Amino acid sequence: MKFLQSVIATLIFLIVLVMFYYFHITYFRVNVVFYASIADGIFASIITGCIVFFVRYFNQLNSFEKLQLCIVWFLLGYIFAISVPTVIDRSLSFYLLEKLQQRGGEIRQNDFERIFTEEYMKEYRLVDIRLTEQLESGTIIIDNGIVRLTEKGNSLAIFSRYFHEHWLPKKRLIMGEYTDDLIDPFKDR
Repeated sequence: MKFLQSVIATLIFLIVLVMFYYFHITYFRVNVVFYASIADGIFASIITGCIVFFVRYFNQLNSFEKLQLCIVWFLLGYIFAISVPTVIDRSLSFYLLEKLQQRGGEIRQNDFERIFTEEYMKEYRLVDIRLTEQLESGTIIIDNGIVRLTEKGNSLAIFSRYFHEHWLPKKRLIMGEYTDDLIDPFKDR
């Protein structure tokens, strides 16, 4: 019975999460998709937690089990935020598939660099979106048209460079060749 109640509660969480997300993106302003999705996951966890703690049907679950479910829901909300709206919003891979579909299912391979630089950047307002995200994250400031790194942004850049150099694959398959090109993408500049 506890298992069934946990499954039902998790289904309620998923319904509440999707409803919160849909309502949020439809009727409210969103500064950053990732942060908005995280907030939706938190709110859905809290609402479902209240349901589980206060609705009599879930009384067979003890307080510790209910707390564990709330933690699981928070993690599911986080997984959702990263894996669905954020990935689709930022993914060059999804763009590639959509662009192929838009063009009847095929594009010459040597046209992709031009498509990415001329069309992707413009169609998805890539620079504006990424600058907005960094402003909202507090990693940059823009002063009189000059973009400046904040202390927080500098710390994240240091971490990112360290991760690239030490924790990305040394032999990664890129177009039929195993390479370490992405370990230091700035090495030729």
